Amino acid sequence: MRKKSKLPKIIVIVGPTASGKSALAIKIAKKFNGEIISADSRQIYRGMDIGTAKPKVQGTSGISNFQFIISKKISHYLIDIKNPDENYTVAEYKQDAIKAINKILKKKKLPILVGGTGLYIKSVIDNLNIPEVAPDQKLRKKLEKEIEKYGLKYVFEKLIKLDPEAAYIVDPNNPRRIIRALEVAIKTKKPFSVQRKAGKPLFDFLEIGINWPKNILNKRINKRVDLMIEEGLVSEVKNLIKKYGSKQQSFDAIGYREIINYLNKKTTLNEAKNLIKKNTRHYAKRQMTWFRKNKRIHWIRNEKETEKLVKNFLF
Repeated sequence: MRKKSKLPKIIVIVGPTASGKSALAIKIAKKFNGEIISADSRQIYRGMDIGTAKPKVQGTSGISNFQFIISKKISHYLIDIKNPDENYTVAEYKQDAIKAINKILKKKKLPILVGGTGLYIKSVIDNLNIPEVAPDQKLRKKLEKEIEKYGLKYVFEKLIKLDPEAAYIVDPNNPRRIIRALEVAIKTKKPFSVQRKAGKPLFDFLEIGINWPKNILNKRINKRVDLMIEEGLVSEVKNLIKKYGSKQQSFDAIGYREIINYLNKKTTLNEAKNLIKKNTRHYAKRQMTWFRKNKRIHWIRNEKETEKLVKNFLF
């Protein structure tokens, strides 16, 4: 028997990339009078649309075929809130997400937190106390030189020695994330992965997880990447580079760094596309490693099962 709580209720939807989280969230929002808060660390950036499979509001021009077209009646929060050259921390996300949830609750609607960035989700539902560690430019330059001299793998392994758990939450192909994780671990003398302590719960939540068999998820990923290329990912990256330059931290995201390498003639377009597929599969695997550790997630098999879970939780 589930213990009743007097805390405000929210729905949380998690799962690996390309699993269908956004589509499910929209269906639940329509059925239960909900509004959606994104928990995606890439969809926060303006202009990064195709490469992040960002939802588009009905009536908006330039909607690609694979993107989710959403009704104007369903509000989405924390999408397109920053330019690609602006920093955005987990602490800021937590603050913004809680503000959005409270806004939705005041409207007597159901907040639905959805995304694949596990740390974003955890920061909200576990009310994490996230220590602020100021950037150390001297240390960052030192680590950047080590990457140039010894390679990214060397510096990533350096992080894993200090913090084995970081292997599941830090992209091994993303130099900015690796440097930041090392910076936090070195400056605080504590592993990056244990820096965050849970606080008193703010919300009563039902956490729903989507997981496909590996072969089906891989097909979904491959199809999505093919569509991204067809729908103009290369042009999107060109326009972003023209506006912001190619060195932005946000462009280290999967889909963007590979196309930047193609534009710099380091790979062919086909090689870039295959690399995006490969790196996305690896990312999905890391996401699932993170989520499987969470025993509170209800892994669903179909929409009917999801609807029943939500009804039992809400009423």
